[in-house]
Amino acid sequence: MAVLASGRGSNLQALLDAISAGTLDAGVVGVFSDRVGAPALARARAVGISAHALSPRDYPSRDAFDAALFDAVDTVAPDLIICAGYMRLLGAAVVAPRSARMINIHPSLLPDFKGLRTHRQALAAGASRHGASVHFVTAALDGGPVISQVPVPVLPGDDETSLSARVLEREHPLLVETVRLLAQRRISLGDDGVLLDGRSLAGPLQLAANNRFA
Repeated sequence: MAVLASGRGSNLQALLDAISAGTLDAGVVGVFSDRVGAPALARARAVGISAHALSPRDYPSRDAFDAALFDAVDTVAPDLIICAGYMRLLGAAVVAPRSARMINIHPSLLPDFKGLRTHRQALAAGASRHGASVHFVTAALDGGPVISQVPVPVLPGDDETSLSARVLEREHPLLVETVRLLAQRRISLGDDGVLLDGRSLAGPLQLAANNRFA
């Protein structure tokens, strides 16, 4: 796996912890960021994983930056590319050849609340449920086929901070369990959407309270 992250890397850490515990049969071969100071890079280096940062300001266009970033990603030859808190839009030129092996974790129950500030969006809409989704990446913003989701209740008195913390706590097992199925080659992207064991999913897999898919 190659992991793209712009921030603290808590989802990266969840993957590393599962690998270390022997509950996820996979490996992280590189971590990449658009921010030199991203804590995710330090998490990777602390356990001997190759970590690279490229600054978008060093490139004349978004497409040029994307091309350079994925040239670096390709050097580690990942089977799976995970956008885990990577905050830049990716252009079609780099996404299209990799869609079937690139996933993103997004803090909402897609298709609701795409883009940024999803917790604020959910509260403003008066939603009673929020959550997180893992989806295949396409050039459309948070628009790729959804693989899995976990619902989180919106409680009376919630603000962005409390809701964000509750969603993040469930994001971690959602990502780990989804990656486990991908590593086992049970999940794939077909012409008509997501396949589980070769059969089309009627809807996203739902993570239960026991951290297994219902």
